[in-house]
Amino acid sequence: MNKGEKAGSSPIGIVVEEGKSYFWCTCGKSSKQPFCDGSHKGTEFTPLAYKAEESKKVFFCTCKQTDDQPLCDGSHNR
Repeated sequence: MNKGEKAGSSPIGIVVEEGKSYFWCTCGKSSKQPFCDGSHKGTEFTPLAYKAEESKKVFFCTCKQTDDQPLCDGSHNR
């Protein structure tokens, strides 16, 4: 899969809840970053489901270049 367009230059920290699913925007076009709002319709992109294994703060990627989707791996610094 191709990587989406850059939606930001730093990750967004979100407190996730154990057992809950979150749908990360892969295309970079969502106005609800880092999550999907359906803006990918008509493209090759689909949201990526992330299910929280525990309640904690995680950092979702906004540059869309991470190799650890959907979490930030520092790719925005390269």
